[in-house]
Amino acid sequence: MRRYVIGRLLQAIPLVFIVLTINFILIHSAPGDPIDLIIGEGDVSDELIAKTRAEFGLDKPLHVQYFSYIYNVLQLNLGHSVRYRVDVLGVIISRLPASILLMGTSFVVSSLGGILLGLYAGPRKNSLADRISVVISILGYSMPVFFLGLLVLTVFSLQLGWFPTQGMYNIRNPQEGWGLVMDVLHHLVLPVFTYSAFQLALIFRVTRVKMHQVIKENYIITARAKGVQENQVILRHAVPNTLLPIVTVLGFNFSWLLAGSVLTETVFAWPGLGRLMFDAVSYRDYPLLMGLFVVLSSFVIIVNLLTDIIYRAIDPRVSFD
Repeated sequence: MRRYVIGRLLQAIPLVFIVLTINFILIHSAPGDPIDLIIGEGDVSDELIAKTRAEFGLDKPLHVQYFSYIYNVLQLNLGHSVRYRVDVLGVIISRLPASILLMGTSFVVSSLGGILLGLYAGPRKNSLADRISVVISILGYSMPVFFLGLLVLTVFSLQLGWFPTQGMYNIRNPQEGWGLVMDVLHHLVLPVFTYSAFQLALIFRVTRVKMHQVIKENYIITARAKGVQENQVILRHAVPNTLLPIVTVLGFNFSWLLAGSVLTETVFAWPGLGRLMFDAVSYRDYPLLMGLFVVLSSFVIIVNLLTDIIYRAIDPRVSFD
């Protein structure tokens, strides 16, 4: 196991450089000039434009900017934000707790909800509960995130007034202690519902299909023939073998949550990394956008590594030699 982990870490090194290179090329190929945002519109002298370009290193050749960018990233120096005028790493860290709260809650809800519903519906094929859950999962799987977010926002916030429309907490009437906790949870309901709907439906469908396959295996039939109670057959024999492929789906789930954060956090004005990325694109803040790509790509690589390790721990038959 130790040799495998070290090998995967070594394999991740060229992958990180490839990701950094792609990020650099994509960002510098985008239209627009960040200098226009920095100095604003109006009559500006050529000296000020040249000074501003030199300050942010935009006057150097492209290959020099690339190697300087790689060197700075290795030193955890992600640059200076054009819009916020502070270090990029500091801006990302300030928004990270909000994204962790939203993504973590959505990950737990979608994972537990999808697995439990799939395990319940799997042995009850073609029953009423199975048919209803399948219809609901199709709706959650096929509905775009931005459309679902706008739909629940219109119905439950604007029409019914049950939940707030945006933000992480009430800035007009700030709370403290448990009041703040309840306020944040109240603001969290609709974003989590929107965020986790697609992945809950996906995990449910995978778990349900796998459970259908497992309960037809010979060891399940043998256990039932020996008189083992049905609950024990499901819990001790069917469930562990059903959950093995779900580990891979959960790893993909986390990667999708990172990708879907931009839409969800923008719709609900949630102050996380997704909204920060939207703002960085809107204001052509190249250093901030590249820093976000580095952080999010690193998260995906780490999660994929953890997924493989967990899969090996669950199923000792898997070999990485």
